[in-house]
Amino acid sequence: MCMVIFAPLFAIFAFATCGGYSGELRLSVDCANKSESDLSIDIAFAYPFRLHQVNFEAPTCEGKRRETLALIGDFSSSAEFFVTIAVFAFLYSLAATVVYIFFQNKYRENNRGPLIDFIVTVVFSFLWLVSSSAWAKGLSDVKVATDPDEVLLLMSACKQQSNKCLPVRSPVMSSLNTSVVFGYLNFILWAGNIWFVFKETGWHSSGQRHPADTMEKQPGGYNQGGYNQDSYGPAGGYNQPGSYGQLLEKAQTLKRLLLQQLWCITTMLTPRTSSAKLKPRAYCSPSLGISYRAKKTNQNTRK
Repeated sequence: MCMVIFAPLFAIFAFATCGGYSGELRLSVDCANKSESDLSIDIAFAYPFRLHQVNFEAPTCEGKRRETLALIGDFSSSAEFFVTIAVFAFLYSLAATVVYIFFQNKYRENNRGPLIDFIVTVVFSFLWLVSSSAWAKGLSDVKVATDPDEVLLLMSACKQQSNKCLPVRSPVMSSLNTSVVFGYLNFILWAGNIWFVFKETGWHSSGQRHPADTMEKQPGGYNQGGYNQDSYGPAGGYNQPGSYGQLLEKAQTLKRLLLQQLWCITTMLTPRTSSAKLKPRAYCSPSLGISYRAKKTNQNTRK
């Protein structure tokens, strides 16, 4: 779902902030002869950043003669590569969204759709990483080439100390910085989606089925002897409805017998006095009674 929502949106931001960029810098050349000065030299450049084709005129401070200069560098390859990947990623994500919503059955048919989707997702993840890195390096070079201080060094008038050359305005690069950020966000988004697409493929399903198949193909060792499955069936005590009730009843009976025998032992071991005459009850064990009588006989003999 995140892929369906954010992939087209992030791709739009990536190629819009880069492909729709245009910037401008302004320089000032104040010659010793004020009539030859030019205090507003505007230099405009835009995507695809073929800066060597950006020409501008500057005064030479030697009469009315002016010179034609050009910026340095051609960074169109990295910029166009970045924008191309963004456009194709946008188109594919839209097509994938339509397939997910309206052609889900055909997408899963013969497992061909998930496999193609998985391969394309891996390829786009790699391309986003490469294009974003290349464009980040290209943007760094563009910033250097359009730095007003660097452009002033191209002018012959600025090489004379009697003339004053100053930067008036630098180009705004915020949108280009945003394009690099969205490039890496697209990489993270597509790379994170690899796992979810992989789960739709037959590779993930077959990997999940192998343990179950192995257990089914094992010999019936657990069905022999004490591990026989029939022993836990309806005939087994643990599966009968009243098994727990019977166990509880037996436990209570055993507890009652133990208490009775304890009372009998206490009765026989307690000395008989005039104030307390304890008699064994009828449920006392005969063997305990015999032991009691034998004990009394031995005491009388000793006396």
